[in-house]
Amino acid sequence: MPNNKAGHVRALALVGPTGVGKTALLEAMLLVTGAVDQRAGGGAAEKIGDTSPEARARGHSVELNIAGFDFLGDRYAVIDCPGAVEFSAEADAVLPAVDLAIVVADPDPAKAILLQPTLQALDRAGTPHAVFVNKIDQARGSLQELMNALAPMSGEPLVARQIPISQGDRVTGFVDLALERAFVYRPGQPSQQTPLTDDLQAVEADARFHMLEQMADFDDELMEQLLSDVAPARDLVFADLARELNAGQIVPVFFGSAQNGFGVRRLLKALRHETADPRAAAGRLGLDGPAGWVLKVSHAGQAGKLAYTRVFGQALADGAELTLGDGEKRRAGGLFAIQGGGLKKVSEGRVGDLVAVGKVEEAAPGTALSLDGIARSSAVTPPDRTPLYAMAVAALSRKDDVRLSGALAKLVEEDRGLSLIHDAEGRQVLLAGQGEGHVRLALERLKRRFGVDIATDRPRTPYRETIQKPVVQHSRHKKQTGGHGQFGDVTVEIRPLPRGEGISFSQKITGGAVPKQWIPAVEQGVRDGLAKGPLGFPVTDVEVVLVDGAHHSVDSSEMAFRAAGRLAMEEGLRACGSILLEPVDRLAIFAPSSALSNVNSAIAARRGQILGFEPREGWPGWERIEVYLPQSERHDLIAELRSITQGLGAFEAGFDHMSELTGRLAAEAAA
Repeated sequence: MPNNKAGHVRALALVGPTGVGKTALLEAMLLVTGAVDQRAGGGAAEKIGDTSPEARARGHSVELNIAGFDFLGDRYAVIDCPGAVEFSAEADAVLPAVDLAIVVADPDPAKAILLQPTLQALDRAGTPHAVFVNKIDQARGSLQELMNALAPMSGEPLVARQIPISQGDRVTGFVDLALERAFVYRPGQPSQQTPLTDDLQAVEADARFHMLEQMADFDDELMEQLLSDVAPARDLVFADLARELNAGQIVPVFFGSAQNGFGVRRLLKALRHETADPRAAAGRLGLDGPAGWVLKVSHAGQAGKLAYTRVFGQALADGAELTLGDGEKRRAGGLFAIQGGGLKKVSEGRVGDLVAVGKVEEAAPGTALSLDGIARSSAVTPPDRTPLYAMAVAALSRKDDVRLSGALAKLVEEDRGLSLIHDAEGRQVLLAGQGEGHVRLALERLKRRFGVDIATDRPRTPYRETIQKPVVQHSRHKKQTGGHGQFGDVTVEIRPLPRGEGISFSQKITGGAVPKQWIPAVEQGVRDGLAKGPLGFPVTDVEVVLVDGAHHSVDSSEMAFRAAGRLAMEEGLRACGSILLEPVDRLAIFAPSSALSNVNSAIAARRGQILGFEPREGWPGWERIEVYLPQSERHDLIAELRSITQGLGAFEAGFDHMSELTGRLAAEAAA
């Protein structure tokens, strides 16, 4: 569905790992299309991408960069997505909603594996995509070496659309295999067509035939022509390239240099003919009528909450009625065109365009805002993100507690990779995210945007304690203060239980030594006493049996027997020999196979136990490593994993069991 006669806006996503030049490609597109002016020394006069202080400080994207331009009469909206794995949640609602994703790659074959998380995400979203190999003027290997390295990373065949023209070690131009024309690069200017030399003609013929063979796997007519030595018509070739790209059957590969503008115009011309109409993306999202799809939300100071929305089906006018998924109605309280960090008020958003919609408080990434009064939901739900790193946060001043709570709620709403965890046992509020850098970035935003001074700390480990030997404990709570006193007398047996059994209470009272109505109070007192043992932690894996007691006809009461139960625990546990237990998680760690030995060493250094490993399903060249790891050792694990896996490592974790902790570590935990 590449035909765009209706004049709809096409949306492109720029994706790929950090450092490959996605933002540079966005700015090169804006420059060559005249959306921004060129400065005297070359390059864009206006900075569009990475305008936030956090992005500038890090030298790479940490949030979506959105901008638009016109090219040969068509309008495009481009979303530059962060490349670091820990910021990838930014793209969760973007990928299924764009018409095409451009995967920006480094020319170094050794870095091909860095594309794998991106390509996997695109396949899950069903988004058509092409590859743009950037920095081709810095390439030191052959294009074929790079294609061989990239091929295992892609679920679809990679189809080279161009071959390089070189002078010595330097790439100076390219041959377009579909057009069968050669071009040489000119810095800051369009590439210039040049005749195909005799030596290039043979190379071009072989490369073009290979391209056609790959396409013929999905077109019987083209296959017949190739088998019959019939040269296919150029129109058929271009039609097949567009159809197979948008059907997700092939991944075209282009190359160039964003910094110098090499290959950018040729890429745009190919995209103009081959990018699908927005109806295809609407179909992927399951939108059966006119609606806006929310990509992201932000809180923009006086402008209030903004929902960054792609428009499908019909134009969206300022003030239009929007129907939420539950049937509730809202008004679009302002529409804004987005160009980098700037917003400009507009009267409507065209079909396919990206606009910021104001004052729709219920909007969230991945929700549909219906434009025809019919409540509808999408067939696509952005994936949940499991936290991999957390920090405890608290306001330095108690008067800022409410302000901090509101600020954290806004940050979490804006960033699906963040979550808030209220740890009642540890009495901490945890800000959790996809990595240490991700959480620290959120804390920087918290300070800059909301002016809240905070203190941070590690999350507290939920240690437990248990007992080593059984005892029989007799305890009496007796208090006389005038009038009715308090009297409760209990005898309990305290015994250890196997790991994981928790707390068991039962009674064997005979003869009414403890009246039935007060036995529940004894149990409550026992549980009160087990809430904090001699080492300072909750007690677990203990059986308590009430075997005897005594009561007073006047002074005994529910309160007295509860106090007696608690006293029995306080006195009895000291004689039971307490030992400390630490929580142990079971982790599934995902890492490239080349990093397996480093991962194993890192786990061993953290007192972990390797349970086994196997190939990661659907990820060629990756491993799934199953381990036991003490929870106290997990806090900064993700930072170490990323450092030894080129930024790619990840894990899933869940509590598994409690394990005895002794020696220096136990003393430090109990201190």
